[in-house]
Amino acid sequence: MSSFPVSGELAVRAAEVLARLGADAPSSSDGPVVSRSPINGEVIGRLKASTAREVDDAISSAARTFADWRLVPAPQRGAVVARLGQLLTEHKDDLAYLVTVEAGKVTSEALGEVQEMIDICQFAVGLSRQLYGKTMASERPGHRLSETWHPLGVVGVISAFNFPVAVWSWNTAIALVAGDTVVWKPSEITPLTALACDALLRRATADVGAPAGIHHLIQGPREVGERLVDDPRVALLSATGSVRMGREIGPRVAARFGRSLLELGGNNGAVVTEHADLDLAVRGIVFSAAGTAGQRCTSLRRLIVHSSVADELVDRISKAYEQLPIGSPLDETTLVGPLVHRAAFTAFEDALAKAKADGGEIVTGGGTRFADQLDDAYYVEPALVRMPAQTSVVHEETFAPILYVLTYDDFDDAIALHNEVPQGLSSAIFTTNQREAERFLSADGSDCGIANVNLGTSGAEIGGAFGGEKETGGGRESGSDAWKTYMRRSTNTVNYSTELPLAQGVNFL
Repeated sequence: MSSFPVSGELAVRAAEVLARLGADAPSSSDGPVVSRSPINGEVIGRLKASTAREVDDAISSAARTFADWRLVPAPQRGAVVARLGQLLTEHKDDLAYLVTVEAGKVTSEALGEVQEMIDICQFAVGLSRQLYGKTMASERPGHRLSETWHPLGVVGVISAFNFPVAVWSWNTAIALVAGDTVVWKPSEITPLTALACDALLRRATADVGAPAGIHHLIQGPREVGERLVDDPRVALLSATGSVRMGREIGPRVAARFGRSLLELGGNNGAVVTEHADLDLAVRGIVFSAAGTAGQRCTSLRRLIVHSSVADELVDRISKAYEQLPIGSPLDETTLVGPLVHRAAFTAFEDALAKAKADGGEIVTGGGTRFADQLDDAYYVEPALVRMPAQTSVVHEETFAPILYVLTYDDFDDAIALHNEVPQGLSSAIFTTNQREAERFLSADGSDCGIANVNLGTSGAEIGGAFGGEKETGGGRESGSDAWKTYMRRSTNTVNYSTELPLAQGVNFL
């Protein structure tokens, strides 16, 4: 039986952590921005929402600061991010605690999220000396053709509850070394982690003597974020959330000729062939599907298994599911914590009902835990569901721990099933057959932005660009050359000759 914090304990401890991090305490006893812990459903903090004037002031300050920040040499800009990484290392446990109590992540996952922040800071500091352009061959003698990358402007960041600190760091660390300034609107579900991050960055900024206006935090409901979306001074709007949100944000930013970086839904699939190492597959599948209670954008939701191994694999996954410790994420033995709120629980129940109506069989899971102990917290048993076909409910992303199992006989059919859904974030194949692995990674294989071999769909490293295709939005964050999204390209031609030849052999004078 899992034990849960006593009434008021989480609020007291959260306030203590915020104080240690140098963050402002929650500012209102009746504010509309409510931090309610999914661990036990209790309110642990309330904040006032940012007013229209406060949002405008934040954007104005960021725009003014950008005019000077863009002229600071990139390695000096990197000093802020380097100091932030040091502070995150010093306060890793405290920040991870806030992630656990606000987002419901188990301790190891919360610590891993903060480690991801530290890693992206290290990556960005190195990047500050590698914002490379190219030199191309000019067709004209005595000419040099090249490209230069310049800071873009104000970057607006709208982040989601499930990675309340990591996604902010992906954007902010890269944007700052690129010479941009940032205005951040976090999820209204996780306002305390945002206060903590903002406090640590303000301290880093002061420690290295950088201007305070390089980062601003605004908090509140949808209307606060909409001001970032529609303000022409926001050069890039990076938004993580639902497909529905992306359908609204994309056209509105495009209408004012701004840039958007969208990280949206992920209905991620894994193919398990008859050549798979099933021991490896089970471990990768169970973490990807049940970790974070199925509340990652990269969570595994569809399992496409060769019919010859399907029964054995389903049996082994079922047994693993039944052994998963479910309970308070503050308990270090817990592997599956709570759903974030009642709406997530309702979506879980509705999806299972639809699956059964479509002929699905719930092999294991689907039940609830601790309902008799907790009035407003939602713990569920990860569900494993065998489906007769990829029906409409399987095409939908349900942000909860439901894994649908489909079977195939022909590898072409497996790829077709995999690619049939409208989302295109993360994918995986489990096989020891090189031809199958290479086909899955090829142009007519997985259509996702992330394609893995012999590991699950979740747990991406920061060194690679993160993002997906189709309804996932097409954005790329974090590593590789994702930094280019935060900068503008200038193509330069220098004539160092005494002649003036025109391109393409044109004669004019």
